[in-house]
Amino acid sequence: MRMEMNVSQVTYFTLSAYFDIGLFKYAIFFFLMCVYIFILSSNILLIVVICVNRSLHEPMYMFLCSLFVNELYGSTSLFPFLLVQILSDVHTVSVPLCFLQIFCLYMYVNVEFYNLAVMSYDRYLSICHPLHYSTQMSFDMVVRLTALLWVLSVVVIVVMITFNASSDLCGNIIDRVFCANYYVVKLSCRGATASNIYGLVYTFSVLFSLAALILYTYVKILQVCFSGSKQTRQKAISTCTPHLVSLLNFSFGSFFEIFQSRFDMSRVPNVLRIVLSLYFITFQPVLNPLLTFKNVAKNRKAFLE
Repeated sequence: MRMEMNVSQVTYFTLSAYFDIGLFKYAIFFFLMCVYIFILSSNILLIVVICVNRSLHEPMYMFLCSLFVNELYGSTSLFPFLLVQILSDVHTVSVPLCFLQIFCLYMYVNVEFYNLAVMSYDRYLSICHPLHYSTQMSFDMVVRLTALLWVLSVVVIVVMITFNASSDLCGNIIDRVFCANYYVVKLSCRGATASNIYGLVYTFSVLFSLAALILYTYVKILQVCFSGSKQTRQKAISTCTPHLVSLLNFSFGSFFEIFQSRFDMSRVPNVLRIVLSLYFITFQPVLNPLLTFKNVAKNRKAFLE
């Protein structure tokens, strides 16, 4: 029989996924530090370039700027925490800090997905309705969509955190290297009916709708590619490929995070489980700047004007 503990009595969570790797932890620390420095420097550089260069004040680059800000935010909510935990011998985190990290990470995930969905709609208008693009995707519309995706993410995550923070806990062990919402929910003494219902409603009403929007836009873009001229196909490929690669990569990482949190992964090596759980928050902020640098390099005139 488990002794019930209220969340106000639980002062810390223990992250049990860490294990002793000896001196090898310094190599991992150095590697993650280099990755974090690259994320900071590349994303900040691109934000500055987009803001300073007037020729890049277009909807596509403005949405990219929002994406880079989100990736700075998301990676900063994880990397400093990981770096401290790697060098520490005691892998614990206070309850407020744990819920703050959950808020930041899930905020990052939501904004990233919303942003990629909005970008797919932007590419659809640009390729399928080029004559009406400037009026339908005006500066005011870009600002409204960007503000909406951030505000909606805040509301969604605040409601989720409210459900979890008010529940009673029957333990404080989280089998992760960072705080994850599902693992906190599993510690609830009275179950997580309200949280699960909220998750299902949100998934079907919002996430599936956005996924359908993305699918619809790319079906239409493919139709234009197959029926249009060679120039139209080249434009579609050059503008959509980076976005599509980013979308597939993010979906891949999110799928593995959801899959391993819901199913028994005990047969999978611990190191691989940790890598997969970190994939969506580490590789995405590295990939997007690289894709953008490559795309901008093909359009040097935009930088020289």
